[in-house]
Amino acid sequence: MKYTHIKSDLFSHNRKQFSDLLAPKALAVFNSNDIYPISADGTMPFQQHRDIFYLSGVDQEESILVIFPDSVNSAHREVLFLKETSDLIAVWEGEKLSKNQAFEVSGIKTVYWLQQFPTIFKQMMAEAESIYLNTNEHLRASTEVETREDRFIKQVKQDYPAHQVRKSAPLMHKLRSVKHSIELELMQQACNITEKGFRRLLSFVRPSVWEYEIEAELAHEFLRNRSKGFAYTPIIASGKNACVLHYIENNKQCLDGDVILLDVGAEYANYSSDLTRCIPVNGRFTARQKQVYNAVLHVKREAEKLLVPGTILADYHKEVGRLMEGQLLQLGLIDQTDIKNQAADWPAYKKYFMHGTSHFLGLDTHDVGLWHEPIKSGMVFTCEPGIYIPEEGLGIRIEDDLVVQDVGAPFNLMGNIPIEAEEIEELMNA
Repeated sequence: MKYTHIKSDLFSHNRKQFSDLLAPKALAVFNSNDIYPISADGTMPFQQHRDIFYLSGVDQEESILVIFPDSVNSAHREVLFLKETSDLIAVWEGEKLSKNQAFEVSGIKTVYWLQQFPTIFKQMMAEAESIYLNTNEHLRASTEVETREDRFIKQVKQDYPAHQVRKSAPLMHKLRSVKHSIELELMQQACNITEKGFRRLLSFVRPSVWEYEIEAELAHEFLRNRSKGFAYTPIIASGKNACVLHYIENNKQCLDGDVILLDVGAEYANYSSDLTRCIPVNGRFTARQKQVYNAVLHVKREAEKLLVPGTILADYHKEVGRLMEGQLLQLGLIDQTDIKNQAADWPAYKKYFMHGTSHFLGLDTHDVGLWHEPIKSGMVFTCEPGIYIPEEGLGIRIEDDLVVQDVGAPFNLMGNIPIEAEEIEELMNA
């Protein structure tokens, strides 16, 4: 891994929190992700399943974690199963975790090789009355591809039909949404790397540069700072491309007079950052561009004040909509007649601001969390209002990553990244 060692205290803490939520005489199983094939002998780069990483720190394929707090055998209350390493594997793929290294990473004392799993697991299931299975219940999940976890669930239901089946997902959503101090340090590191990439661009961007060249500059800066690269597919959208919310082609030339919408973020140790900034190609916003930019920035700053403990996210998004409505009126993009005639399920402001303002952030860019429960201290959210005006070839979105505090406004993990229009202009023309 490129990132530096993470203290195993984090993963021991996470397992303790999870274990405390389990029903009596229940065990839970978490599988690593597959390495996904492309064609021929090609594969996608390995990405660990975030849940097993959260609970163990193991960042390796073909790994299984079993948590069984009530096991009669104290050695089986936390167990890791790993792919056995060998001299041949070391030559072709690089060394895998040894049992001692796995303990140092995870804090788990009992480590078996993967081939021992069927025998040991059968012993554990003979004790257990129920099993927690780990399904993907993210609200935006696309599950067309069968995962290693999916195959395991099928096999368990076939082999152990008399056991009660429970769900890990609600427990993991609850736990992962509130960040440990070590997690916040890792997320801050991801944001700091993103800052370095953004500052690099301010002296690089000029008329005639290509969007993919900007993407390359970011990738260079991210990788040289121990990141694997982008936390999500980057959006480098100049001019009218910024009005396409998920524009990822990044293949157009940036023209004098246009504004570039940059929705980019570095990952670090599997944790995501998520930044959006807008910069003028020629280093100067026009009066109209700055007017729209400042309107979005105003909504963002007012929205941040609402990210406090006790807030319900559905109510939050409605209030942000009202804030945006006021700005769009001032910009002349909507009028009172539009508001009077608006549909209940599609307010007038949605013509120019059609997406949500905030989402959970953490190990996943769109991280897991319980949307129907009040916000708590320690949760991390993006805040990203935007205004998109296709007829003007202009899209402005501004986004930071915010940690909810016990008292007062949230802490901005991206507080050092330039955001004022004048500061961006000054740095671009330095």
